[in-house]
Amino acid sequence: MSSAAGRERFAGMLAMLALAGISCPARASDTPAVVQSTAIDDVAVTIYRAPGRSSGGIDPDWPEGFAFISETRTIHLPAGTAAVRFEGVAEGLLPETAVIGGLPDGVIEKNRDARLLSPGGLVDSYLKRRVTLQRTDRATGKIRRQDAILQAGPNGGVLVQTAEGYEALGCSGLPERMTYGGVPKDLSAKPTLSVLVASDRARTVTVQLLYLAEGFDWSASYVADRRPDGGSLAMTGWITLANGGATGFPGAQLNVIAGRLEKQQGAGAPAGEAAPLRLSCWPMDITSTHPLWALPDVIPVRGSQDGYQRGYGDEILVMAPPRVPELSMYSPVAVSVINSEHLAKQEDLGDLKQYRLPFRTDVAAKQQKQVALLAQDRVAYDHLYTAYVGNPGRGDFRAAGVMMRMWNRKADGLGLAMPAGEVAIFDTVRGDRLLLGEVATADKAVDERIDLGIGESSGVLYRVVQTTDRDGKRRDWQVTISNDRPVEADVELEIPFALDPVPEGAEQRGRSWFWRVRVPANDRLVLAFVEKDVRD
Repeated sequence: MSSAAGRERFAGMLAMLALAGISCPARASDTPAVVQSTAIDDVAVTIYRAPGRSSGGIDPDWPEGFAFISETRTIHLPAGTAAVRFEGVAEGLLPETAVIGGLPDGVIEKNRDARLLSPGGLVDSYLKRRVTLQRTDRATGKIRRQDAILQAGPNGGVLVQTAEGYEALGCSGLPERMTYGGVPKDLSAKPTLSVLVASDRARTVTVQLLYLAEGFDWSASYVADRRPDGGSLAMTGWITLANGGATGFPGAQLNVIAGRLEKQQGAGAPAGEAAPLRLSCWPMDITSTHPLWALPDVIPVRGSQDGYQRGYGDEILVMAPPRVPELSMYSPVAVSVINSEHLAKQEDLGDLKQYRLPFRTDVAAKQQKQVALLAQDRVAYDHLYTAYVGNPGRGDFRAAGVMMRMWNRKADGLGLAMPAGEVAIFDTVRGDRLLLGEVATADKAVDERIDLGIGESSGVLYRVVQTTDRDGKRRDWQVTISNDRPVEADVELEIPFALDPVPEGAEQRGRSWFWRVRVPANDRLVLAFVEKDVRD
């Protein structure tokens, strides 16, 4: 067949394929251009608490809350199809939540590039490929280079094959390193979201990247110091926020959200395809030189699996202590030191509460930090003792509970929605600042009562005795309260049944009655009341 006839036949086949709707394979020139976006023009980070935690501390291994992140970036698009790589997104990014606005013709596809550039990732990418070893000769001390093939790794060590045979890397006891011919294209130095886009012409556009990311969390902490007048507190509040990922966001607009909302649990810390690189080998010499019983114990690290610290993604993680904030949460700092202009501003977000920082701050990688939430110089409170009457026991004296009661009202020195958190109460005795108690409190709305049970009293005791009358329908109760303190004691009795008659001053909350009485100093008080027959 002549070449002209062959060309004609080939052209006819192409025409038939086109009519049939079958596209030909893309040519090399059809490969999308790659656009790297590494700079963030502006960013806002809004952090939500872990959905299952209303109070308590933050998980130090991988914070279990999440964040809504809004990034503004400027990118330069070529004409045609391009793969835009947004480098430096949050490590726990959920790609299905990503929304990109500002692209001329929208997004064709999205990909979360989870394989991070790391020692473990490099070894995994170069399996069955050639690398170069730089080793120190044991006899001469000189550096020599040696070609090798990576046969296994990175989990559990690295096995290489050289002209001398198979061996585990890192077991010579002398300096050695492994070099690679280049960085594989599927490894990213930073967490990356890549999208395929199209543009009818070259242009520069400003886009907004919005997404949810796991690995963030926040909690509230409060410090209350009893003032010398004995009737008020100096109270400060702090927001402790955590970013457990490898990506930091400098100069961010920071917000936190309080309240409970429904969210499906994610998969936890992102895990790359390659495990962290671990080089381990038996000590040099012979095995009998180091018997098993003489080797040091393996001490597991907190949050570890099989004795090894769990890393984030493909990174090798070296844990460092968190950066100590400029003002410790428990520091006896006068509230006047905290400028009111620096306090988080409360805003409504539907049925949730948003607290917005009035200044920009760095949300650094692998960091916990604190920012001021409130500073009130005089918060009124009542010092109470509590006694539960429903369980008479054996008639022995029991310690009354110690409670500090506040009202979240402006007239009492508060008057703002207070997120759930830990409250530490201090008092100063002869110049020494001492901790009275530390308790958890739930979210408190404005005008809501705040009860802080800080322990038990050794000076206020109570005894409950219960008797039944002859017909078996009415029960008499007697409560004896002893106060050996040099001041009067206000005691609140919780009575979990109906009363007949109701004592003067008692109030019903839920299914229980609460009766507040005052016991004189160094004295005792005996109370008697009758349980109402519920069969009437």
